[in-house]
Amino acid sequence: MERERILFNLRNGWEAMNANRFRAVLTSLGIIFGVAAVIAMLAIGNGAEREILQQIKQIGSNNIVIKAKIPEPKSEEEQRSSKPGQENERFSPGLSLADAENITASVPGVEYVSPQVEMEVQLYANGQKLKARLIGVDNRYFEANNLEFAQGTGFSESQQSRSLPVCVIGKGVQSRLFANIEAMGNTLKAGDQHFTVGGVLDDRDFDEQAAGKLSIRNVNLEVYIPIRTFLVRVLNRSEVTQSDIKRFQEQQSMEEEEGTEDTDKKVAFNYHQIDRMVVHVKESSAMEPAVEVIQKLLRRRHFNAEDYEVVVPELLLKQEQKTKNLFNLVLAVIAGISLLVGGIGIMNIMLASVLERIKEIGLRLALGARREDIIQQFLAEAIVISLSGGILGILLGVSFSYAIEYLADIQTLVSPVSVVLSFAVSVSVGLIFGIYPARKASQQNPIESLRYE
Repeated sequence: MERERILFNLRNGWEAMNANRFRAVLTSLGIIFGVAAVIAMLAIGNGAEREILQQIKQIGSNNIVIKAKIPEPKSEEEQRSSKPGQENERFSPGLSLADAENITASVPGVEYVSPQVEMEVQLYANGQKLKARLIGVDNRYFEANNLEFAQGTGFSESQQSRSLPVCVIGKGVQSRLFANIEAMGNTLKAGDQHFTVGGVLDDRDFDEQAAGKLSIRNVNLEVYIPIRTFLVRVLNRSEVTQSDIKRFQEQQSMEEEEGTEDTDKKVAFNYHQIDRMVVHVKESSAMEPAVEVIQKLLRRRHFNAEDYEVVVPELLLKQEQKTKNLFNLVLAVIAGISLLVGGIGIMNIMLASVLERIKEIGLRLALGARREDIIQQFLAEAIVISLSGGILGILLGVSFSYAIEYLADIQTLVSPVSVVLSFAVSVSVGLIFGIYPARKASQQNPIESLRYE
């Protein structure tokens, strides 16, 4: 019996709302946009979190990147104004393997250091050619950057100690140079050196926007060889002679005589033995102290010359995450205001509905309806309005999320949790803001209601 009364009251509420569809739609607009804002906000937040986790996976956690910097060549005016002896004070041997060994031995909390040296080369194999980057690394590089192998493995101890001509290639290099044949065991020519392919890396997504800021590399178009192989067979800048420097300066002079008037674009001589190194710290709590010690150590070893840059990608990502969280908080406030306005709209229209239907209320009470029945009827009407607004808001919010990703190039992720949460919020708004009008309707005096004009 009780169940039938509840169903009857719910049906009355639905019929009352259905009789005023346009008013119900206008009433639920606040709920619609509020729910849509909640879903879009959570989608942007989830997308940002996924993007940051992907970037952390690419750069590796607890990593400190030290990059070599080539000081800009001084102009003639700066050279004339420099004090005697100042150049000697700023002399630096450059970033080297000795720096990596010193950091490993001297900085507490450092698990390992992975040095790297690189250069642009033209690759030749199987009648194809490709411009790519040749990089000298050790096996720690693959571990530090969370790289996995599709075929083969890293370098053996013998290959590294004997400086053998072996290489590991990215998936993009394999698909372009070895499309029709097996890459493993074949050779490719990089510059004027030949290397045997001993491994192929898995394909990895590459985000160009994060590449420069976080030192993320496009591993798909790179060739890796043992770092000692690079220094012995390709190039070791620490062994450059005075004649090499003179030849470089003569080349610069020839380029100027041929018509290059913009001297600001002159390239300084690269004296660094390695181009960068990745320092892996055991614990996250030791990151900041390790950075301070590394900066002091390098400052002393490089005689205060600012020819290196220390970057902590994880800290940059955390700062970016704080900024995005602040943005999400602003969206949450906007969504909350929209839901509040929607709830007030529901309460307002329900109070107006009570005044319009006072005679109906009085008639139902006179015919034996309980006050609980009146409450259920008007509460059902409020919930139906908010529920329909919530469903429309969910559809609109999902559409907004995909539109934001497509138009603004912001990664979004709509999760089932956000849809369920939005649905629950819409029902709660109808329940909360519908209680007062429903109670007001149930408290009407039947006789006075029947006399109401």
